[in-house]
Amino acid sequence: MKIIQEQQGQTSSMSSALRLSIALAFGAFIMIGANDGALGVLLPGIGAHFNVNKATLGLLFLASTFGYLISSFNNGLLTEKLGDRLSLIIGTSLFLLGAGTVSLMLPFAVTLIAFFCIGMGIASIDAGLNSYIASLPRNTSLLNYLHAFYGVGAWLGPALASSLLAIRWGWNNIYLIWVGLSLVVLLGLGTIFRNTTVVQKNEARAEGNLMVETLKLRVVWLAALFLCFYVGTEVSLGSWSYSFLTEERHGSALFSGWIVSGYWLGLTLGRVLLGHVAQRIGNKRMIEGCLVGVVTGIALVWLAPSPIVSAIGLALTGFCLGPIFPTTIALMSTLVSSRVLPGAVGFLASLGSMGAALFPWLEGNLAQGIGLWSLLPFVVILTLCMLGLWVSLQRA
Repeated sequence: MKIIQEQQGQTSSMSSALRLSIALAFGAFIMIGANDGALGVLLPGIGAHFNVNKATLGLLFLASTFGYLISSFNNGLLTEKLGDRLSLIIGTSLFLLGAGTVSLMLPFAVTLIAFFCIGMGIASIDAGLNSYIASLPRNTSLLNYLHAFYGVGAWLGPALASSLLAIRWGWNNIYLIWVGLSLVVLLGLGTIFRNTTVVQKNEARAEGNLMVETLKLRVVWLAALFLCFYVGTEVSLGSWSYSFLTEERHGSALFSGWIVSGYWLGLTLGRVLLGHVAQRIGNKRMIEGCLVGVVTGIALVWLAPSPIVSAIGLALTGFCLGPIFPTTIALMSTLVSSRVLPGAVGFLASLGSMGAALFPWLEGNLAQGIGLWSLLPFVVILTLCMLGLWVSLQRA
């Protein structure tokens, strides 16, 4: 009887530890989502402090994404050698180092290096926690929730940043908050996180040899380019819409920050709610409907310059953008063999991160050259490119 009670106690303890580890993963995704979502609100302050134009500010996106790419290409080897737990500790430490450096308001060149570190850290956290959650039971629903918590963070980030700016806190103080959050994540990784993912070394090497075969598939390139334009659309709109609302439309700083938060909230709700709709009507129809919804939302913002209509239009745009990325990843399992699927998904994520750097940078140059009014037609053009790639993907 004592043995049974001891086994039940151990099972209960393991379940509690597992729940705490999952909660920590969700919290870490809130942190990186808040960092991404707040950046658009902080850009005007960063530009004013360093006395740089919008095109130069766009280099921040390039630095962060370059760090993300460098890290993403090495995450597999790092996780294989060190395990999820230690690789996540390294990634969170890089995020902490970068955020702490930005908060010191050092010269712009140093800030670019700090954003490079933040990008590397986010890539490690992203890959490590996706790998960890994927190794657990009920991984499909848990992965959906994981990415929804990123959206929660991206929703909270602009609201928090605009509120602090409204009470005349400096833009750098937001990065002190990220330092505090990353310290909490580090503490959790050291005390409660459980390293449950087991990597088979022979299998890892075999998968590595499949990359060339994966890149020979036309469908992989089309899907990757589709997500490149998607992530570019999502990040461009999230990062520059605050500047558009305050400088081009002359909206109040606080209300504009809340409008941007509504965009990210819509993104989160779209991922939570429309995933169930996709199961009924199919992934392909879902994405086609979402693309139509994105154009509709942008048209509302463009044609009706009212703050209320802008809030509704951006929320609708975020709601329709939300499920596109996870739905495309899920669709890949029906388009390629299980043998090349891991490499294909990794390549899709990498090209998506390139879009996160390239297109916001391009919009920064457009804003500097012809004005922030270019944001909305720029996003419409990106969405039309997505539609063209989507049609090509269906014929592949």
